[in-house]
Amino acid sequence: MKVATWRLPALDRRETLRYLGYAGVKSTDGMEWLLDECEALIMPVLAPKAVYAPFPLEFLGEERINLGFATVNSHSLFLNLSGCKSIVLFAATVGAGVDRLIAKYNRLSPARAAVLQAMGAAAVEQWCDELNARITEEYGPSRPRFSCGYGDLPLSLQRSIFPALNVTKNIGVTLTEGDLMMPSKSVTAIVGIKGE
Repeated sequence: MKVATWRLPALDRRETLRYLGYAGVKSTDGMEWLLDECEALIMPVLAPKAVYAPFPLEFLGEERINLGFATVNSHSLFLNLSGCKSIVLFAATVGAGVDRLIAKYNRLSPARAAVLQAMGAAAVEQWCDELNARITEEYGPSRPRFSCGYGDLPLSLQRSIFPALNVTKNIGVTLTEGDLMMPSKSVTAIVGIKGE
């Protein structure tokens, strides 16, 4: 099991705009000042951290999969992991500072809060992309990451992921009764490692 950190070099503006509903918009004239201001607010509080570990993989039937830490029925995950020999499981976050900043601006400026929300989502996606690249470098060719709540993979699988990676102790993320993560800008995912 490994714990990893990262310093985000810059936010992906296109991804931020996509989360704001501006995907494909050619010009953000009039918004640049707001984006610049919110980026200056969020960059100092970003604290990307992750924990990850490899697990064996066994296909037990058409949709039943032993992931090494849990057994699950999921057609979507079965298709994603087809041709893989093992998995790497990870949990990642950009930290609680983002949630505190969003909460503050929910009271002071809903427009800024909306932009900060989008920037937090973009930041955690960038961190997951970086982490996926590290996993591929360390373990070999991989499939795109797959998270609980995608397709038919239940969100409740997080109840097995958290103890498997000791998520709360390793990176400070907790799980609510509804299987959502706190801080909210956190992700758990399964990365299939392709066979040779």
